[in-house]
Amino acid sequence: MDVPIIEQAKIQAQVLVPLVKAMQSELGEERANGIARKALGEMYRELGDKFWRAQGGDDVGKNMAKAFRDFGADDALDYQVLKQAPDAFDLNITRCRYAEFYKKIGAPELGFLLVCSADFPLAEGYGAVVELKRTQTLMQGASHCDFRYALKRKP
Repeated sequence: MDVPIIEQAKIQAQVLVPLVKAMQSELGEERANGIARKALGEMYRELGDKFWRAQGGDDVGKNMAKAFRDFGADDALDYQVLKQAPDAFDLNITRCRYAEFYKKIGAPELGFLLVCSADFPLAEGYGAVVELKRTQTLMQGASHCDFRYALKRKP
């Protein structure tokens, strides 16, 4: 039985939110968040690598469409694909149940740290071929999240 990623995030939050809050209290917010970002970043890079290798190719559009279907499972995301091609995948997320969950539990800043901060390490895990640009998130109060994935050009 596969547990949707949104449900995994909710389960993880039961442990990670109190842990990060305790670390912030003891170490200060900046240091605690840095430790969490580093530890989770390494895990997310590995997950990204595993996912990308399983796709069997460097078709950015196809691979990222699959990734967002997985992240959006169980009605977790509403999004609009702006471009899907072998060398690019652009989309805007217009509703995010991850953000809604963290807002509901009173920890949107930790939602950004624990969920949104995973996006760049995941993309790094896709290898040297993919570049991610994202300038805003719903979690931080923007109107939408703007994900832009592109195949890096070889010099």
